[in-house]
Amino acid sequence: MKTGKMMKYLKKTDRILLEMHTGMLVFGIVCQIAGAFFAKDQARYASSLWFGVLFAVAGSIHMARTLDRALPNGEAAAKMITRGYVFRYLVIIVVLALISVTNVMDTLIVFLGYMSLKMTAYLQPFTHKFYNMLFHETDPVPQALPEEGSREPEEAS
Repeated sequence: MKTGKMMKYLKKTDRILLEMHTGMLVFGIVCQIAGAFFAKDQARYASSLWFGVLFAVAGSIHMARTLDRALPNGEAAAKMITRGYVFRYLVIIVVLALISVTNVMDTLIVFLGYMSLKMTAYLQPFTHKFYNMLFHETDPVPQALPEEGSREPEEAS
């Protein structure tokens, strides 16, 4: 894919998901480098870590879709969001239990990879600045809301 086409594709994608996925990738790379020094079984470590990161990517996509579907529904949104949250955590529990029972991967390393979903919250300011620089964009400057007259708050009687 040429650079121009790639930039257009990246600009069309959901910006928050793009920033989250970039943060997950960075976290995965850092963990992979750290694992190169500490892991005894490199292949098992790498497969477990990247499975966890891909699992986190799937979780973030599910979270975004849940929010997109729920928010236009007004008061029912809270229930829809809660159902999505419970569903994601039940899936995590089942997958980690299966991995633990079958021992096909390292459960703790899969969980570490999944925690990349949480680490993106800390990395988001950096990934946001990176994509602003990459796309030659700036964030809008916050403006104060216009005041609604100079009414003083009424005292309750």
